[in-house]
Amino acid sequence: MESIDMTVQNIEKIGALFPNCITETKDANGKLKKAINFDLLRQMLSGDVIEGDEAFEFTWVGKKASIVEANKPIRKTLRPYKEESVNWDSTENLYIEGDNLAVLKLLQESYLGRVKMIYIDPPYNTGHDFVYPDSFVMDNEDYSEGTGYRDENGNINYSRENSVTSGKYHSDWCSMIFSRLLLARNLLSDDGLIFISINEIEQANLEEICNEVFGSENHITTFVWKNKYGPGAFTKGVASLHEFILCYGKNYPSNVEATLSDEEMSKYKMTDDKFEIRGGYITQPLATRSKDDRPNLVYPLIHNGKEIWPNKQWIWEKKRLYDAYDRGEVVVNEKNGNYSVRFKQYLKDEHGVVRKGKPLSLLTFCFNQDGTKEMEELLGRGVFDFPKPTELIKYFLSLRINEKEDEDFIVLDFFSGSASTADALMQLNAEDGGKRKFIMVQVAEKCPQGSVADKQGYQTIPEIGKERIRRAAKKIAAEHPDAKFDGGFRVLKLDDTNMKDVYYAPADYQQNFLDQLESNIKEDRTDLDLLFGCLLEWGLPLSLPYQSENIDGCTIHNYNDGDLIACFDENIPDSVIKAIAKRQPLRVVFRDSSFAGSPTKINVTQIFKELAPDTSVKVL
Repeated sequence: MESIDMTVQNIEKIGALFPNCITETKDANGKLKKAINFDLLRQMLSGDVIEGDEAFEFTWVGKKASIVEANKPIRKTLRPYKEESVNWDSTENLYIEGDNLAVLKLLQESYLGRVKMIYIDPPYNTGHDFVYPDSFVMDNEDYSEGTGYRDENGNINYSRENSVTSGKYHSDWCSMIFSRLLLARNLLSDDGLIFISINEIEQANLEEICNEVFGSENHITTFVWKNKYGPGAFTKGVASLHEFILCYGKNYPSNVEATLSDEEMSKYKMTDDKFEIRGGYITQPLATRSKDDRPNLVYPLIHNGKEIWPNKQWIWEKKRLYDAYDRGEVVVNEKNGNYSVRFKQYLKDEHGVVRKGKPLSLLTFCFNQDGTKEMEELLGRGVFDFPKPTELIKYFLSLRINEKEDEDFIVLDFFSGSASTADALMQLNAEDGGKRKFIMVQVAEKCPQGSVADKQGYQTIPEIGKERIRRAAKKIAAEHPDAKFDGGFRVLKLDDTNMKDVYYAPADYQQNFLDQLESNIKEDRTDLDLLFGCLLEWGLPLSLPYQSENIDGCTIHNYNDGDLIACFDENIPDSVIKAIAKRQPLRVVFRDSSFAGSPTKINVTQIFKELAPDTSVKVL
């Protein structure tokens, strides 16, 4: 019941490519394990003899440790909280509370390569940011005490600031974001995009880290967002008016397109009765002075019996230009013997679908103040500082990555904060009928004592985020009464594994331990806890439809119509076992105490061999 050991997986991948680089070593307990001969591997990847230690790289104190931490397995799970959720049985959205490094590890199996877009707004390292514990050797309480993050009352110590003279000022931040991005990349689909908001303090470092994690060739652009109306804060005598949003792809998508703004669409004023379904059009030049010399683009256009030659070359090949001319999609103007040749660029395609444009690197259509106003309308003034405006995130959500939109469009935000991403996603789904689904992840950071949020009864940041989603969904439903969108979410919280810790040395055992080990599952864990632990272990998505029913007095949990069926009751009768087997689920789970003894377990195995031979059976 541990998350996947990324180091072991990486060694296996390298071994598949370079089996001669695999060797053996002993772990801390003296057991043999696979390892890599790095000297040999380096030589295998080079045609020259490698000498010296110099290399072109970006590094910092703690970089190697952050890689180890990202790969290290953990004994944790995600526990469902149905009472805090909305539309638990049917929603496909998730809200997860807990440290995002651990959560990203737990999502590796269920969401590997399935997330279409990631947007995060991580701490900017301004000196007042939350310190994320990256070592699971010590618990969070010890970590907070050691770093001075919390005071003696458990509140965030805002007087503790990073100092620019501290050797850890940038290194700690780099380690924090690096380990998380390593794991996040695994979750992105091949055509997925990640957007990361940042300011000038760590922008340069973040770009270097992203170049290493995603590859510099996958750097789409760095958006510059004018985020303030007025002059804003002054930095070294210069008014700061912008932030950055770094955009990277998993594999560089050359066809990223954006929804046209109202201002852009208003330019398509000219009409053409012949192509009425395509709306208005604008004209674009067909000739170019490109430095790229291509002889196949140099030819005459015959217009009214005259040859019109480009000054250098056309942008289209001959057949394409001639076909467009014959269809009446080319406009030729003459003035003083000089010809201008342009093509009609229509607002809509032949099916009436509005065209997409290319994303602009300079964003000026929304501001920080808009995000603040949205939060005030939903939760009141001062509940959450500096939330991102939903219009900004909607712009990124609306970017089209493939010609055919993917139905399984999962959006992840693992620095969720006030849940602006969830709000934006629901708005856009209501507007365009999309099926985007969100996964919000937020550490259970306490609201500062005496703050507006604290006075209004919000104890943690997740409480603010969840309430915002609830209220935003109601507001969107009122504004779009005919729209069908998913306004619910399942709440899951990070916790220790469901299984008891049974790793004791022989000398540590006492007689009463035998009673405690009668069941290997912790006493406070529910059926749903066990079910979702199995989903993580089997790598099933956590947002599929769920229903439960009663058969002969036993509770049967049916996940996604037979992807997994579970029953955790005591002494399950054969009639229930047979009823489950007849449904032929892909997977079935019981707990050890569900059976009176080994003969009963053998009987269960036989029943499934006869009635559902392809079903995978697991006993906890």
